[in-house]
Amino acid sequence: MPSFKYLVKRVMKMDYKNMLDKINRIHKETGMGRIAIFNDMRKCAVKYGAGYSDYDLFEMYRLTDEERDTYITRGRNNDLIKKYNNPEYNYLFRNKVEFNTLFRDFIKRDFIDVNSSAKEDVLKFISKHSIFMAKPVVGTCGKGIERIDISTYVSLDEVYDYLTQAGMNYELEEVIVQHEKVATIYPNSINTVRIVTIVDDEGDSHVICAYFRIGNGKYVDNFNSGGMVAPVNEETGEVIDKAIDKKKNLYEYHPITNALIKGFMFPDWEKALELVKEASKLVPEMRYVGWDVSFTPNGPILVEGNEYPGHDIYQLPEHTPNHIGIWPKFSRALKK
Repeated sequence: MPSFKYLVKRVMKMDYKNMLDKINRIHKETGMGRIAIFNDMRKCAVKYGAGYSDYDLFEMYRLTDEERDTYITRGRNNDLIKKYNNPEYNYLFRNKVEFNTLFRDFIKRDFIDVNSSAKEDVLKFISKHSIFMAKPVVGTCGKGIERIDISTYVSLDEVYDYLTQAGMNYELEEVIVQHEKVATIYPNSINTVRIVTIVDDEGDSHVICAYFRIGNGKYVDNFNSGGMVAPVNEETGEVIDKAIDKKKNLYEYHPITNALIKGFMFPDWEKALELVKEASKLVPEMRYVGWDVSFTPNGPILVEGNEYPGHDIYQLPEHTPNHIGIWPKFSRALKK
C-alpha cells in the first residue's frame, strides 16, 4: 500500500511538503485524521477550486459544504481573471509609469520616469518636491519603495546619482497628503482602501468589496509588508471589524496611535465609489481590478490598480464569523 506522503505528492502535484505541514497542523489542532484532511482538501479543490492554502487559510475544515461554496477561492479568482482580463493589457497595471500616464486624471499628482527622462527634467522634479517617493517601475507589495528627503543629500546631483545607479529603474511621485481623518489612524503611511470592481457584460461596473489597508511602523500599508487590514462596508464606507496583521494579531485600536479602527467612517466615500467605477471603464479589456484608493483633503485619488486582485484578505476567518465569504457578491453582480 502506497504511503500517505506518496499519495499527497502523486495526486496533488504541488509543494507537498508545505501541504503536509498544513495537514499536520490541522491534525494537531482538530484531531482529524491526516488522510481524512487530505481527502477533504481534494474534495474542496475539485468542488470549489480551493488549494491547500485556501483550505488552511479559510479554515474550510470547520465549514459545511454550503458555507464553503460562498468563498472565492484561488481557482475561482483565476477563472474570473481569465474571463474578464486580457493578459495583453496587464502591462498597463504592472508598470507604474504606464499606469500613471493612462490614469493621470485619477491619480492627480506629479510623477516622472527617471530612466526615460532628461537629467534636467528629473532635477526639476526633485527641486519642486523636496520630499518624494521613489518606486521601482515594476514591483508589488510595496517592495523597494523609498521616501527620499533631499535635505539628507549634499546636492541635487547626488540625489540624481543615487536614483540612476546601475540596476535601478525608478519612477518618482509627489508625496500624497492624506485626509487628516485618515491620518489619525496612522500618519506615517498612506493608508489606502482596496476597492474591487468588476464590469459585467452590459458594461455596468459593480463594487464587490472594500478593505482598509493600514500601516504599522512603516511608510507602506501593504499587508505583506507589516501592515494590517480591516473590512469596510462597501456601501457606507464604515470599517466594520477589527484590523488584523499577517500574524493574525487583531487590533481594535492601532498599536502605535491608539486610534479606534472599527467604526471609522471614510470621508467622501461616494466620491471614492464614483472614482473607481469611472476608472474601471477606462480599459475595457481589463474588467476585474482591485483599486487602491487614498483619501486626501481634496477628495479620493487612485494610488494604483491591481490586474490580479487578491482573494484572501477579504475572507479571513476572523472577519467572517458567520462563515460566509464574498462569492455570492460576485454572483449577484454578474447575475449568475
